[in-house]
Amino acid sequence: MKTEQLYELFQNPESQYHPFVRWWWNGDKVESDELVREMELLKEAGIGGVEINPVAFPSYCDSIGKESLQWLSPEWIDMLKVCFDKAKELDMTCDLIVGSGWPFGAEILEGEERAQIVVNYAEPVKGPCSLTINRDSIFEKSMPKVSSPYKGNVKELMQLKLYPNPVSDITQGIDVLQTDSIFTIEVPEGEYTLAGLVKITGFLEVINGAPGAAGPVLNHFDTEAVNKYLYNMSDSIEGRIGPLKDNIRALFTDSMELEGANWTSDMADEFEKRYGYKLTDYLPFILFKIGSMGSALNYDAVVPVTEEMNEKVQRARYDFEDFKAQLMKERFTDTYLSWCHNLGVKARAQAYGRGFYPLENAMGYDIPEGESWTTNWLRHKPGEEMAESDYRRGRAYTMVNKFVSSAAHLSGNRMMSCEEMTNTYTVFNMTLEQLKLGGDQTAISGVSHSVFHGFNYSPNKEVAFPGWLRYGAFYSENNNWWPYFKHYNEYKARLATALQHGTYYADIAILNPENDMWSTIGMQNEPFPNVTRAPYKTFIWEAINKCGGGVDYVTENIINDAQVKKGNICYNARKYNTLFVIDVESMHPGTSEKLLQFAKQGGKVICIDTIPYKSLGLSGDVAEKDSIVKANVEKMMQFKNNFVFVEPPKEGFLPWYDSLMKAEQLPHYLDIESPDLYVMQNRYTTDDGSEMLFISNSNRYDAHETKITFSREITKGKHPWIWDLQTGQRFKLPLDDNGSYNFNLGPVESLLIVFEKPHYRE
Repeated sequence: MKTEQLYELFQNPESQYHPFVRWWWNGDKVESDELVREMELLKEAGIGGVEINPVAFPSYCDSIGKESLQWLSPEWIDMLKVCFDKAKELDMTCDLIVGSGWPFGAEILEGEERAQIVVNYAEPVKGPCSLTINRDSIFEKSMPKVSSPYKGNVKELMQLKLYPNPVSDITQGIDVLQTDSIFTIEVPEGEYTLAGLVKITGFLEVINGAPGAAGPVLNHFDTEAVNKYLYNMSDSIEGRIGPLKDNIRALFTDSMELEGANWTSDMADEFEKRYGYKLTDYLPFILFKIGSMGSALNYDAVVPVTEEMNEKVQRARYDFEDFKAQLMKERFTDTYLSWCHNLGVKARAQAYGRGFYPLENAMGYDIPEGESWTTNWLRHKPGEEMAESDYRRGRAYTMVNKFVSSAAHLSGNRMMSCEEMTNTYTVFNMTLEQLKLGGDQTAISGVSHSVFHGFNYSPNKEVAFPGWLRYGAFYSENNNWWPYFKHYNEYKARLATALQHGTYYADIAILNPENDMWSTIGMQNEPFPNVTRAPYKTFIWEAINKCGGGVDYVTENIINDAQVKKGNICYNARKYNTLFVIDVESMHPGTSEKLLQFAKQGGKVICIDTIPYKSLGLSGDVAEKDSIVKANVEKMMQFKNNFVFVEPPKEGFLPWYDSLMKAEQLPHYLDIESPDLYVMQNRYTTDDGSEMLFISNSNRYDAHETKITFSREITKGKHPWIWDLQTGQRFKLPLDDNGSYNFNLGPVESLLIVFEKPHYRE
């Protein structure tokens, strides 16, 4: 599309670019007349589509005697048809969530189709003594403290061994498992740990599942179970109302909060086949005691080990985390994508959570999705703080967003949606100003389309104020800012129109220490992890952005699959001439070889905090792998113009990076005279080579004045304009002879600057 055509579309955005809403069907207590009324209400407010999302009825609301429909019942499917037909009439879009609540499941799941987890049990024992064991007591002590346990779970004691304290070798375990429910073991003289492995089938219940789609969570590691569940859903719907492709844009999966699910029937055999050693030998040492949402209660060794043994444990833990991510991609993600595409609809998902690759799982989706929050339990304050002591404070976007947007960019995908401005704390105090502030921050993280969280199905003419509410920022006709909501939605539609017609620009890549994190504390790939390795990594990409550069995240898998050409790491259409390696101790030999090749050709490698010195995993010849990594890194360091080691600052990442950028002549396309913590920008290139820059000041109270000089590659042969996101008009931007302009960005002000190719009529 030529920029002049894009401008015409920008002036009057089509419905598909307008924000959508997550539409909670509270308790599935839905009726056709009210569904139609609410869709008309949303259309009038400038909403372009709905994500139909059945959810449990809020216990604190008055149901006024309304009956719940059963998920996938003929009556429920008929209500879908009402919405699908109305959407066509109103020129709106429908998406449909898979199942209900999160993660999805249903009462109909049986046996191995239910999510499984292996957890550890450990007790210190001093001998000599006779120890009487009650199997039920082991089960009780090992049960994980998940947020939504399923009462119909089935437990099995897989392994019980007596280990000396500390353990120096896995062969030291003495098998003491017996078949009786109560049995006695003889403990030799000395200090020991009695350690067991307990498998729990059906350990987790769907959180906030609606009737028919509550019950146990699905086993996402079982391809047959996944297919059975998915096709039961689509066959039921299509058998009554015809092809889904004629009615919806996409099927959607919410964030995969599997609370530590880590097992399926062939897990042990498949692991040994791929890695060459027995997984169950190491599980007593790998696993942590876990609590709600799969978070470890602590990271202390459950079974004490020697320092030398701990090195092996960490390598085995990496292998297990990598293995789970492989299976999740192969058995769930790929299966889900095939299902959607076989149905002729798009696949949309929040493809993150423990058990997922940080980039690779999101790369196959037509619409990968992240999330942003108005506020959470931290009570952080977007627009009022931009803390560098805690990456979660002051940001509406979450940690996962940069991973998801990078995955989209690496795939050549311009579409990234967002569960936008989730709010569970200050529902009735939310203002349109705060929605705009957080929405602009969300766009800076790489999002190009918004799905507001969320609109509640609520028969407001029958139910007392404030109506039925699940979550959200009180998107309701009862809100006093509702009459003005359409103006914000028009702003959002113009921004989405522009961003979805440009390719995000980045020539800097960041390799984060995800693999080292997997080795030590396991996967922490969720929006607000309580603990992570190098939590300052967020500040690095932000500083690059705030100093006028463009940056993506990469992983070792991406680097290994990339080609090195003329000093660039090239993956699909992406090219990076600079790579930041943040606190990475361990890497695969192939990665070290690529980095050496990159530095040889003139690419810049900047190691922060640590220089890699060892390999990953326990499989294969570890000593040989270590020596390859070490040798390649040492050779790379000899290219002194292309290798830099720096310590991270204790505070002040923005001035630190600004100084580093100038000293090392790091790439940037904007020269920002006075970088500011709250002022961020993204650059996009259109199909015809025009350039777009979205610049935002997310400070809620203060303006910021600075001179910005645009690089020659942006300005050469192009006409600079400001495309007004509020009115749809455009105004010439009067740059000086150096390509500079003094900007005074007011509080919560955003600009879309377009350098247009001169093929239009003035």
